[in-house]
Amino acid sequence: MLSKLGAYAHGLARNTDPWTNVYGLARTLLALASALTLSINDARVFFRPYSGSLTYPNCEGTLSLFCTVPNDFTYLNLIRWLCVIGLLVIASGWRPRITGILHFWIAYSFNVSALTLDGGEQVTTVLTFLLLPITLTDPRKWHWQKNKPVDTLSDARITKRLIAIVTFHAIRFQVAILYFHSTIAKLFEPTWLDGTAVYYYLTDPMLGLPPFFLRLVDPVLTSPAVVIPTWGTLILQSFLFGALFSPKKHWKFYLTAALLLHELIAIMLGLISFSIIMSAALILYLVPFEYQLRPFKTFRFSFKKTPDLEQELASSGKGVSTMQ
Repeated sequence: MLSKLGAYAHGLARNTDPWTNVYGLARTLLALASALTLSINDARVFFRPYSGSLTYPNCEGTLSLFCTVPNDFTYLNLIRWLCVIGLLVIASGWRPRITGILHFWIAYSFNVSALTLDGGEQVTTVLTFLLLPITLTDPRKWHWQKNKPVDTLSDARITKRLIAIVTFHAIRFQVAILYFHSTIAKLFEPTWLDGTAVYYYLTDPMLGLPPFFLRLVDPVLTSPAVVIPTWGTLILQSFLFGALFSPKKHWKFYLTAALLLHELIAIMLGLISFSIIMSAALILYLVPFEYQLRPFKTFRFSFKKTPDLEQELASSGKGVSTMQ
């Protein structure tokens, strides 16, 4: 049995290139979302005293980048702009093996040291951490490039491919659990069960809709039809968890529905960076990692599977051999 499993894993790694622009696009979106948040907000927004402590930023038991300078807003703003520059370099796709570590350090530092955050920063921290085995094994200079087929795949290259492939599946499982947890948590809230939760969220004076959008949707929010967006959210999130077990040919339907949900949240509630981060998570979850995104062919994203190494080399008249 172990021999068969080893043969399957070897064949999978030999014929599957995990380093495509799919995860590159996700990394770019994660970096741009963090860069947007850091660039338009002063350090005073993120770092401030909180209940039980007058010391900020939080540096206790952390290795935060923001704790490498004195506790002064001038220095904290300097680090903030250095992070923005670093995130733009990361978003460009340059040297994933180097920028992958930097990306996680920035995301981790922001998450553990800043006070004014939303769930998007936590998701970014987890995803950049889980992406490390993929970035550290990525042989490309840019995460937009397509790997060229080689005549020989060494055992080391096979192992690196397996590490990346397993990591991609771990990320998919993590994102599925995120939506599953979100669904289950809502089921313990009476307003979600009775179908009125969306009314309370969207009419909240601090977090709800701006007056223009509120006037547009008020007829729905104040009628029995409010159960449609409320229960519809629960149903969609349940389906998104179920997408973990769905065939790849159906992933695009889940992806479209989920992206529409998060873009509506961005437009109506102003959660721009959060929606960008969740879009990146959905790409890692619902776009096959071995595919190539082709955004400029028909002015829309289309998927094209990267040809198997054996097929590509066979078409060029070369054979495939593996160093044992």
